[in-house]
Amino acid sequence: MKSLKDEIKAFQKEHFPNLSEDFLKEASIDTKRLESLKISEDALQVGDIAKDFILPNAVNKLISLSNELKNNDYIVLNFYRGSWCPYCNIELNALKKINNEINSLNAKIIAISPETPDLSLSIQEKYNLEFEVLSDKDYLVEKEYGLVFSVDEKLRSFYESMNIDIKNATKNNSYDLPMPATYVINKNFEIIFAFIDEDYTKRCEPQDILDVIKNDSK
Repeated sequence: MKSLKDEIKAFQKEHFPNLSEDFLKEASIDTKRLESLKISEDALQVGDIAKDFILPNAVNKLISLSNELKNNDYIVLNFYRGSWCPYCNIELNALKKINNEINSLNAKIIAISPETPDLSLSIQEKYNLEFEVLSDKDYLVEKEYGLVFSVDEKLRSFYESMNIDIKNATKNNSYDLPMPATYVINKNFEIIFAFIDEDYTKRCEPQDILDVIKNDSK
């Protein structure tokens, strides 16, 4: 199976020529800005206790972490920016490919974004995702996990020129976004794995998630 890193590289090779040099430059500058803020270091880490939450899924049913951990030994919690982000879509599709194996380990994937339930439903249907996609449009959970940042003003204009309407996606009139992150949480709410990177083009390898759960359950 092709790695997620290779899938992202293939996407970049195909689509980077269509992006302006100015956008790529500003995106790189903003990544360095986020690194200087040390968001990934200040977010929840391995050894921390995961924050419980109750959020609506794609059909507005309320889902809580505590209830899901009653029925599963592990929860794989994936925070993504939104359905407008191609890297997020590639990542969600990669998680879809391991979903059955995750379930066989008595574990469950839950994805969270600040988008509205309607958009969560759209992405769930588009990629035929068989795991929960939750809406945190008020950023409450994403803030508790220490992942929220504000999009740089220069990048906002680039996104708008590409018809990416972040404020409309959340209905929150905000340019805040969660930093993409993946956690593995055990039955005791302990975070046993964390992947957080200021560079939104870098995502957690699905195989790493499987390896962590398999090793921990031995």
